[in-house]
Amino acid sequence: MRTTQDWLKLSGKVCVVTGAASGIGASISELLCQEGAHVAMLDRDEVAVKKMADALRQLGGDVLPLVCDISQPDDVTSAAQKVLSHWQRCDVLVNNAGLLRAGSLSDVSLQDWQHVLNVNLTGYLLCSRAFVEPMKSEGRGSVVNIASISGLFPQSGSGSYSASKAGVLQMSRQMAVEWGPLGIRSNAICPGMIRTALSAKFYEVPGFEAKRAAVTASRRVGESSDIANVALFLASERSAYVNGAELVVDGGMQCMLMDMVPRPGYNQSN
Repeated sequence: MRTTQDWLKLSGKVCVVTGAASGIGASISELLCQEGAHVAMLDRDEVAVKKMADALRQLGGDVLPLVCDISQPDDVTSAAQKVLSHWQRCDVLVNNAGLLRAGSLSDVSLQDWQHVLNVNLTGYLLCSRAFVEPMKSEGRGSVVNIASISGLFPQSGSGSYSASKAGVLQMSRQMAVEWGPLGIRSNAICPGMIRTALSAKFYEVPGFEAKRAAVTASRRVGESSDIANVALFLASERSAYVNGAELVVDGGMQCMLMDMVPRPGYNQSN
């Protein structure tokens, strides 16, 4: 069988990834570099994003690390200007940066509630406005919004996190409707349980990983690369007719509800 080089056709594309210093964002940046894309890596952690950029350069990646707090309009505008000055265009935006502040709806402070919304939802809007503008003149582009399975199912004790991710899903659909006629696609990914630096301490607890794996159909916890591979597909022309979609990447966790209901002699998860 003949193999096709550059199957995703991302070589030479200018891609912007937010929250690129670690976790899912770093994995997406690395895979984009492997495909020959030019990658602008945005993150508010200057030391971490420059360290990751240096690591990717050593692997041959063409990257531009930029310090940016996506909740700040001036930061986003400045980052967009630097990307356009450096590469003169933008083909792909991956909205990935996010945070969580714990707290029940009764107790979460309004400051924490608003902070999460400012980053997880308003930040996606600010970046999309800034980086979609140059896509309009090209008549094509792709926006990939990293949401969460928590945007589909409530997650107690997480403050405004679930609400913010539900907002991302609706906003992603709205982007598809408003910008689709201009040749710009918008799609969302809903990760399930993914092992990242932020959750690493949880997995040090004996038995924790096994319990999480047991509630997925695939019987394993996901890795950042599992999300990155899907993000690259949605970024590429191979998904040219995928617009306004929400891809759940959770190892089949949402299929497991009825298997969690005790049925002696039937189900495998009890």
